[in-house]
Amino acid sequence: QVQLVESGGGVVQAGGSLRLSCAASGRTFSTYAMGWFRQAPGKEREFVSAISRSGGNILHEEFAKGRFTISRDNAKNIVYLQMNSLKPEDTAVYYCAADRTWDDGYSRRAGSYDYWGQGTQVTVSS
Repeated sequence: QVQLVESGGGVVQAGGSLRLSCAASGRTFSTYAMGWFRQAPGKEREFVSAISRSGGNILHEEFAKGRFTISRDNAKNIVYLQMNSLKPEDTAVYYCAADRTWDDGYSRRAGSYDYWGQGTQVTVSS
């Protein structure tokens, strides 16, 4: 079992930055690929970024490239999402998720992930 707790959301003006954190319980954090997803009101949950269990492989969705950075600290059981140059369309609830993997890969499919956090609200005002 892995429990995930997100933090760092809030209200920020367009062009601003936020850093989301996701703290994981348990001693097996380094065996999970981690992902960030988001869901805006009235829209489906969408993939944002993923990082392999070593941190050596990273994927960002197209809208996140150049603005968002995913990273992880396996010693602290934390994964981060640094978000810069935020836009009003980034407003959503952001979720982190854990995917038990047997290699150093990742997935952008929500169905691949075994555990989810409760989400943290990010609101970007124009």
